Amino acid sequence: MNAVLQDGFGRQIDYLRLSVTDRCDFRCVYCMAKNMTFLPRQQVLTLEELQRLARLFVGQGVRKIRLTGGEPLIRPGILGLCRDIAALPGLRELVMTSNGSQLGRLAGPLAEAGVKRMNISLDSLDAQKFRAITRNGDLEHVLGGIEAARNAGFERVKLNCVVMKGRNFDEVPALVQYAIDQRIDISFIEEMPLGDVGRSRGEAFCSSEEVRALIAKSHPLLDSTENSGGPARYVRLEQHPETRIGFISPNSHNFCGSCNRVRMTVEGKLLLCLGQDDALDLRQLLRRYPLDDQPVISAVQKALRGKPLRHDFTPDTEVQIVRFMNMSGG
Repeated sequence: MNAVLQDGFGRQIDYLRLSVTDRCDFRCVYCMAKNMTFLPRQQVLTLEELQRLARLFVGQGVRKIRLTGGEPLIRPGILGLCRDIAALPGLRELVMTSNGSQLGRLAGPLAEAGVKRMNISLDSLDAQKFRAITRNGDLEHVLGGIEAARNAGFERVKLNCVVMKGRNFDEVPALVQYAIDQRIDISFIEEMPLGDVGRSRGEAFCSSEEVRALIAKSHPLLDSTENSGGPARYVRLEQHPETRIGFISPNSHNFCGSCNRVRMTVEGKLLLCLGQDDALDLRQLLRRYPLDDQPVISAVQKALRGKPLRHDFTPDTEVQIVRFMNMSGG
């Protein structure tokens, strides 16, 4: 359990984002095109392959795994996969990102299966805006899922909001108040130029500094050194210390210097950087060596030496990576 994964710049990799499906019951405007073509089943990693990869990475020093998608909760067998991964010796925490649509029935079983923390996407509290952003989502189902998550016993529940001018920037104060009322955390995320979603991203781009300034009009903010193991920078609300506000700023505040993570797509590609095309095809190795882990481990170690120093997102970038966000792993 003393193994350590490092990239060529000496950064320790202890966080794996593991996609379990490219499919989703929503079609969010920042994540997908309106009409999507999903992977055929034979190209998708099996549950056994996903569990094997989790075991191999934990054996090499990964301490945090986040299950993502698409929407991970529509993958058949997800509860069993969670139980298997959560039981891996050496794993500090298993966490998940969800759109919330299935949490009404699955929040409790997920907590029992060993999921420690839950991130839930919520981009609007207006039912019509919510449907416009998600293209087919039902706000009441998601709010019910958030309530179920709060009652399920997770160590922490956090909301994620992708902020876009002309769509939901004006709702930032209401979303903060909702988080305060629910006594949960919320992170505001700058939109990333991944995939051609059929519109100009530059027109809608909203920086974390703009979001912070809007929040500060209503709430005194206290900078925090807290770290959840991911890229968010946190502040506390002076009058509501139980709620943290995070800012994830891939465009305006590059956080690559402290990058500690890699992403695994559901087709078995190890993405060394979200904003670059560098990837290692592990599905091929998993299926070529079903009983021998060392070729897979050696390939990962070699690939990590080529992990890029940083991505090059900028606010005016239209489409830098053709790959859609649902293919990248949440």
